[in-house]
Amino acid sequence: MPTRHATAQWEGTLAQGRGAMEFDAYQGQFSFASRMESGPGTNPEELLGAAHAGCFSMALAAALLQAGHRPDRIRTTAAVHFGPDGGGFQISHIELATEAEITGIGDTDFQDIAADAKSSCPVSKALAATRISLTAKLLPGDSLRRAG
Repeated sequence: MPTRHATAQWEGTLAQGRGAMEFDAYQGQFSFASRMESGPGTNPEELLGAAHAGCFSMALAAALLQAGHRPDRIRTTAAVHFGPDGGGFQISHIELATEAEITGIGDTDFQDIAADAKSSCPVSKALAATRISLTAKLLPGDSLRRAG
């Protein structure tokens, strides 16, 4: 398996400085305002949320297929809660919310498989010190095609 690399550079003070993050498929700016307020650019928490949502979606797809259910679509959102913690800051909670479009599975089985996928997702494992919750919604297998 390959080793993945990412780089970040910061210039200046915390409040007035600016930074850039990059990896193979992304290059973007970040700043105090993009992290603590609503300024332009991204922040580490958004990137962590995107990584977690992507990893969980892949883990769920693998777990469903292993259980004999082929997913048509999985869409996951991660809400990363970042805030003060004593004299510093912390990521206190990550809320994963997923919708999966699958034919031929009941909600009880889907919920069990989703919970297992949350535990087995490599990003969830890496973030084990953080509380991670999951809301999983099962959609009928061809709901997008019927609605569209």
